[in-house]
Amino acid sequence: MAGMLKVRPTKMELVKLKRRLGLSRRVQKILKDRLAILTMEFIKTARRALAVRCEVSKAVDAASTAMALADGIHGPAALAPALSASETGATVKVTTKNVAGARVPSLALRLPPFPPPAYDPHGTSAFVDTAAEAGRDALRAMIALAELQRSLEITGAEIKRTKRISNALEYLVIPSLETTIRVLSMKFEERDREEKSRLKRVKVLISRAAEARDARV
Repeated sequence: MAGMLKVRPTKMELVKLKRRLGLSRRVQKILKDRLAILTMEFIKTARRALAVRCEVSKAVDAASTAMALADGIHGPAALAPALSASETGATVKVTTKNVAGARVPSLALRLPPFPPPAYDPHGTSAFVDTAAEAGRDALRAMIALAELQRSLEITGAEIKRTKRISNALEYLVIPSLETTIRVLSMKFEERDREEKSRLKRVKVLISRAAEARDARV
């Protein structure tokens, strides 16, 4: 049985407790709805993250294979200048989006056009171009995975927090309010019955006194 709250046993306090109980129930319903949305979003994001993780693995393998082929054909000494010229200044724009009240990141990778001005495509073979493109594809996949991984962390933490508040309302706050309201209501009902019984006794005494006075007259 939930414990009682320490409140003054007055009817005004009883009215306040009933209002608090109604508010707590409404908040709990909102939290349960939010928890359902967050859970669905978490599952959806987890599935996407699993798919993107496979894409990252394939992209990294493709980039490694392309780099190995380019290295085997041109050799490290000839490949190094081409790779240095193909380096581009990638930037990541970080914003946030709202998912059921949780702020999750949104990462946008910005890559300059390929090939860059310093890159000489005539001095290399298609293997170097393929390796550079494969590296860019791998970078895109890794940024997408990083966004999903961080979203999973934030959403998971928000699910735990929401569930903790919802459970506190359901198993502590609401039962305590219900118990306190029930006890106070019983106390006031008993007090009202005693008051009615006392009034009846007073009426009987007044009636008897009036009858006795009339009899003497």
